[in-house]
Formats: sequence, C-alpha cells, structure tokens
Amino acid sequence: MHVVTDDFHEYATRRAEPLHRAAYLLCGDWHLADDLVQEALVKTFRHWNRVRRTDNPDAYVRRILVNEANRHWRRNRLRPGPAAYPADEPATADGVGLVNDRLALLQALQRLAPRQRATVVLRFFEGLSERETADALGCSEGTVKSQTSRALRTLSTFFELEEIAR
Repeated sequence: MHVVTDDFHEYATRRAEPLHRAAYLLCGDWHLADDLVQEALVKTFRHWNRVRRTDNPDAYVRRILVNEANRHWRRNRLRPGPAAYPADEPATADGVGLVNDRLALLQALQRLAPRQRATVVLRFFEGLSERETADALGCSEGTVKSQTSRALRTLSTFFELEEIAR
C-alpha cells in the first residue's frame, strides 16, 4: 500500500496545477475548483492500482474532473453564477490589460453550456487532440467537433459584443 500511496502522491503533486487551472476554467471559481480537483483526486486514489496501469491516467482524471464540474452545475443551475469580476481570484503580477482579458475570457466561458465549456478547456487550454478530448468526455470525435464549433461561434459573438461595448 505504501508504494501505491507514494506513486499516487507523486502523480497528484505533478498534475495538481494543471488540474486546478482546468477546473477553474470549467467552473469560474477558485474555491470550487479546489473542491472539484480534490474530489477528482479522491476518486482517482480509490482506483489508483487500475488507473496507473492505463495508457493515459490523465484522461481518466480529466473525465472525473469534467463529470464533477457537470454534477455541480446540474445541482446548482438555478443559483446565480460567479460574479462578473470574481473577488476570489488570486492576485497576479499581470498588467491591467491582461487581467481584463482574463476576466473577459472567464465571462465568455461561463456563457457556454457545460459540455461546450469542457470541450474548449480541454482542446485549447489543456492542448488535447480531438480524440483525447472525446476520450476525456466519453463521447465521439464528431461530438467534440460540433461542440467546439458551437462554442467558438458563441465566444466570437461574445467578444464581438465586448469590442462594440468598448
């Protein structure tokens, strides 16, 4: 059991930052992102012997993470979403323009349907291929393509409106 624990600890430590970033982009809230990652890692640990023998443990963990984000969204869909300017975002050394760009991107991502948001986050922020994204979401590559297309169309409309408002 000790070897499994050490092996899992090494994996979780190495993947924590990318998982938190993906979770934040999925949900738009740093505290909720922490909860989602923690739940995903707990579920991964329960099945670690099997997970570590797979070709791609990251795909397994990403799928859990997306499922947890979707579960949270379904439970809380009637509650208001995150504030337009989240107060709980960690301080960064970015310039004002970069912070504004990040906030605009977060707002735009929050307008997407959960599956579209997951597709965009996995494809463009995590750098997964269409096949890897399909595996992580448990769907076909065609679904990934159509969800990505719809998401990009929505995002382009949002950013066109943002530019007009400036």
